[in-house]
Amino acid sequence: MAGVVVRVASAADLLELPAVEDAADELFRARGVLDLPAAAPAPLRARAWRVLVVGRPVVGFAVLDRVDGDVHLEQLSVHPASMRQGIGAALLGAAVSAAWVVGARRVTLLTYADVPWNAPWYARHGWQVTDDLGPELQALAAHEEELGLTRRGRRVAMARPV
Repeated sequence: MAGVVVRVASAADLLELPAVEDAADELFRARGVLDLPAAAPAPLRARAWRVLVVGRPVVGFAVLDRVDGDVHLEQLSVHPASMRQGIGAALLGAAVSAAWVVGARRVTLLTYADVPWNAPWYARHGWQVTDDLGPELQALAAHEEELGLTRRGRRVAMARPV
Protein backbone atom coordinates (compact mmCIF):
# COMPACT_ATOMS: atom_id res chain seq x y z
CA MET A 1 0.00 0.00 0.00
CA ALA A 2 3.05 2.25 0.06
CA GLY A 3 2.55 5.17 -2.24
CA VAL A 4 -1.21 4.67 -2.61
CA VAL A 5 -2.98 7.91 -1.70
CA VAL A 6 -6.67 7.65 -0.81
CA ARG A 7 -8.69 10.85 -0.80
CA VAL A 8 -12.31 11.96 -0.61
CA ALA A 9 -13.77 12.26 -4.09
CA SER A 10 -14.34 15.64 -5.68
CA ALA A 11 -17.29 16.39 -7.95
CA ALA A 12 -14.97 15.89 -10.94
CA ASP A 13 -13.81 12.52 -9.58
CA LEU A 14 -17.41 11.32 -9.34
CA LEU A 15 -17.76 11.74 -13.11
CA GLU A 16 -14.93 9.22 -13.61
CA LEU A 17 -16.38 6.43 -11.46
CA PRO A 18 -18.71 4.85 -14.05
CA ALA A 19 -15.79 4.14 -16.39
CA VAL A 20 -13.84 2.44 -13.59
CA GLU A 21 -16.90 0.45 -12.54
CA ASP A 22 -17.64 -0.63 -16.12
CA ALA A 23 -14.04 -1.77 -16.62
CA ALA A 24 -14.07 -3.71 -13.34
CA ASP A 25 -17.40 -5.31 -14.24
CA GLU A 26 -15.73 -6.86 -17.29
CA LEU A 27 -14.27 -9.42 -14.87
CA PHE A 28 -17.82 -10.53 -14.06
CA ARG A 29 -18.84 -10.54 -17.72
CA ALA A 30 -15.94 -12.89 -18.41
CA ARG A 31 -17.56 -15.26 -15.89
CA GLY A 32 -20.89 -15.09 -17.75
CA VAL A 33 -22.53 -12.47 -15.54
CA LEU A 34 -23.98 -10.28 -18.25
CA ASP A 35 -26.86 -8.63 -16.43
CA LEU A 36 -25.19 -6.50 -13.78
CA PRO A 37 -26.91 -3.22 -12.99
CA ALA A 38 -25.56 -0.23 -14.91
CA ALA A 39 -22.87 1.87 -13.26
CA ALA A 40 -24.34 4.50 -10.97
CA PRO A 41 -24.24 8.05 -12.33
CA ALA A 42 -22.30 10.80 -10.54
CA PRO A 43 -25.39 12.46 -8.98
CA LEU A 44 -26.35 9.19 -7.32
CA ARG A 45 -22.82 8.65 -6.01
CA ALA A 46 -22.81 12.21 -4.69
CA ARG A 47 -25.58 11.19 -2.26
CA ALA A 48 -23.37 8.57 -0.59
CA TRP A 49 -22.08 9.28 2.90
CA ARG A 50 -18.52 9.26 1.59
CA VAL A 51 -16.77 8.31 -1.65
CA LEU A 52 -13.05 7.57 -1.49
CA VAL A 53 -10.84 7.48 -4.57
CA VAL A 54 -7.31 6.68 -5.66
CA GLY A 55 -5.55 8.23 -8.65
CA ARG A 56 -5.81 11.16 -11.03
CA PRO A 57 -7.56 10.05 -13.15
CA VAL A 58 -9.41 7.77 -10.75
CA VAL A 59 -8.28 4.13 -10.91
CA GLY A 60 -10.15 2.86 -7.84
CA PHE A 61 -12.96 3.90 -5.56
CA ALA A 62 -14.99 2.93 -2.52
CA VAL A 63 -18.55 4.12 -1.87
CA LEU A 64 -19.47 4.23 1.81
CA ASP A 65 -22.87 4.69 3.42
CA ARG A 66 -24.16 4.66 6.98
CA VAL A 67 -26.29 1.55 7.60
CA ASP A 68 -27.67 0.49 10.99
CA GLY A 69 -25.21 2.86 12.67
CA ASP A 70 -22.27 1.13 11.00
CA VAL A 71 -20.31 2.13 7.91
CA HIS A 72 -21.29 0.06 4.89
CA LEU A 73 -19.02 -0.52 1.90
CA GLU A 74 -21.60 -0.25 -0.86
CA GLN A 75 -19.10 -0.58 -3.70
CA LEU A 76 -15.40 -1.09 -4.23
CA SER A 77 -14.01 -1.06 -7.75
CA VAL A 78 -10.49 -0.97 -9.11
CA HIS A 79 -9.75 -0.64 -12.81
CA PRO A 80 -8.32 -3.98 -14.02
CA ALA A 81 -5.21 -2.22 -15.39
CA SER A 82 -4.46 -1.03 -11.84
CA MET A 83 -5.22 -4.23 -9.90
CA ARG A 84 -2.65 -5.99 -7.72
CA GLN A 85 -1.02 -2.73 -6.70
CA GLY A 86 -2.55 -2.39 -3.23
CA ILE A 87 -5.28 0.02 -4.29
CA GLY A 88 -8.18 -2.13 -3.08
CA ALA A 89 -6.42 -2.81 0.23
CA ALA A 90 -5.72 0.91 0.69
CA LEU A 91 -9.38 1.72 0.05
CA LEU A 92 -10.44 -0.92 2.60
CA GLY A 93 -8.06 0.54 5.16
CA ALA A 94 -9.41 4.02 4.54
CA ALA A 95 -12.98 2.75 4.94
CA VAL A 96 -12.12 1.25 8.32
CA SER A 97 -10.39 4.49 9.35
CA ALA A 98 -13.45 6.51 8.32
CA ALA A 99 -15.64 4.20 10.40
CA TRP A 100 -13.35 4.60 13.41
CA VAL A 101 -13.48 8.40 13.15
CA VAL A 102 -17.29 8.42 13.38
CA GLY A 103 -17.42 5.83 16.17
CA ALA A 104 -18.94 2.99 14.13
CA ARG A 105 -18.43 -0.51 15.54
CA ARG A 106 -17.80 -2.17 12.18
CA VAL A 107 -17.74 -1.90 8.40
CA THR A 108 -20.19 -4.14 6.56
CA LEU A 109 -20.58 -5.21 2.95
CA LEU A 110 -22.60 -7.55 0.75
CA THR A 111 -20.74 -9.62 -1.82
CA TYR A 112 -20.54 -12.85 -3.78
CA ALA A 113 -19.46 -15.73 -1.56
CA ASP A 114 -17.58 -17.72 -4.16
CA VAL A 115 -16.05 -15.18 -6.54
CA PRO A 116 -12.29 -15.11 -5.81
CA TRP A 117 -12.01 -11.31 -5.82
CA ASN A 118 -15.09 -10.95 -3.60
CA ALA A 119 -15.67 -12.76 -0.27
CA PRO A 120 -12.34 -14.68 -0.28
CA TRP A 121 -10.44 -11.45 -0.97
CA TYR A 122 -12.29 -9.52 1.74
CA ALA A 123 -11.64 -12.39 4.18
CA ARG A 124 -7.91 -12.04 3.56
CA HIS A 125 -8.31 -8.41 4.62
CA GLY A 126 -10.07 -9.10 7.93
CA TRP A 127 -13.74 -9.34 6.96
CA GLN A 128 -15.82 -12.26 8.22
CA VAL A 129 -19.17 -13.60 7.05
CA THR A 130 -21.88 -12.49 9.45
CA ASP A 131 -25.55 -13.15 10.03
CA ASP A 132 -25.77 -10.12 12.35
CA LEU A 133 -27.83 -7.99 9.96
CA GLY A 134 -29.72 -5.00 11.23
CA PRO A 135 -32.96 -3.97 9.53
CA GLU A 136 -31.28 -1.59 7.06
CA LEU A 137 -28.68 -4.16 6.00
CA GLN A 138 -31.44 -6.76 5.64
CA ALA A 139 -33.29 -4.32 3.37
CA LEU A 140 -30.15 -3.82 1.24
CA ALA A 141 -29.74 -7.59 0.90
CA ALA A 142 -33.39 -7.90 -0.14
CA HIS A 143 -32.92 -5.11 -2.69
CA GLU A 144 -29.92 -6.92 -4.19
CA GLU A 145 -32.10 -10.00 -4.55
CA GLU A 146 -34.78 -7.92 -6.28
CA LEU A 147 -32.09 -6.64 -8.68
CA GLY A 148 -31.28 -10.25 -9.54
CA LEU A 149 -27.76 -10.33 -8.11
CA THR A 150 -28.44 -13.66 -6.40
CA ARG A 151 -29.16 -15.37 -9.73
CA ARG A 152 -25.43 -15.43 -10.46
CA GLY A 153 -24.20 -16.77 -7.14
CA ARG A 154 -24.62 -16.92 -3.41
CA ARG A 155 -24.39 -13.54 -1.68
CA VAL A 156 -23.14 -13.06 1.87
CA ALA A 157 -22.92 -10.24 4.37
CA MET A 158 -19.47 -9.61 5.78
CA ALA A 159 -18.24 -7.36 8.55
CA ARG A 160 -14.94 -6.13 9.90
CA PRO A 161 -14.70 -4.70 13.39
CA VAL A 162 -13.30 -1.20 13.69
